Amino acid sequence: MVDVLHTLLPYLSNSTLLILHDIIRKCGHVVEYFIFGVLLFRAIRAPGRGWDLRWAFVAILIAALYASSDEIHQIFVPSRGASIWDALLDTGAATVAQFVVWMFNRREETPLTEREFRSRTS
Repeated sequence: MVDVLHTLLPYLSNSTLLILHDIIRKCGHVVEYFIFGVLLFRAIRAPGRGWDLRWAFVAILIAALYASSDEIHQIFVPSRGASIWDALLDTGAATVAQFVVWMFNRREETPLTEREFRSRTS
């Protein structure tokens, strides 16, 4: 990946390319586990229901366990390294996903004002 970055950005130093590579990798963790967190919540929740703290907690727990198992797996892969910080970053992204899901469900559950109700029914 650093070679690709060097090809795209030949004027950057190697240390800058390594920092950019780390930033891209960490952003990948956040995006992957954010999506994973949303999908876990959708898989756990009861059909036709909104948001529930218990379902969000279970989704976060599953994401944390999966992130931890992935880091443990990396101990046994010679070219990889395990990091508790990556597992925490992954769990944090899944937690933020639950907050975003809650925000979207909260917006959908907001009751209509009388004026909005009249305009929609007439």
